[in-house]
Amino acid sequence: MLSYLFWPNPPVPSYDSPKVVIVLLVCVLLMFGSFAIKRWRNSQSNAVTRKLSRSWQSASFWFGIVGLFMAVCRVEGISYLSMRFWWVVWGAIVVIYIGFQIKMFRSRHYEIVPQEAKEQDPREKYLPKKKK
Repeated sequence: MLSYLFWPNPPVPSYDSPKVVIVLLVCVLLMFGSFAIKRWRNSQSNAVTRKLSRSWQSASFWFGIVGLFMAVCRVEGISYLSMRFWWVVWGAIVVIYIGFQIKMFRSRHYEIVPQEAKEQDPREKYLPKKKK
């Protein structure tokens, strides 16, 4: 199992391999998704949501760039950079990042609820006032 993950020069797939096409497509979608996240973030009126989603755009873009780089290294057969272990590391970092973001969003996200107007107390006019 370890030699499978850490083999420095695994068999080289071609660009028309379905797995490579799917990986390239996912990485390109991550890159273009970062621009959609930016537009979504700018359209949010809740300041807390905007603050908590601040890193999503750059993280999505960089995960896409690194994934593209690793996919090209794998297809081109670049030794040590095409190891399967780097995909495990990349996937673990993505899962940890998403888990951390979900945890932060759940613990820190709130919405300001507008309060209803306070009813006038009929006793208010009889209570002592603050002296000027």
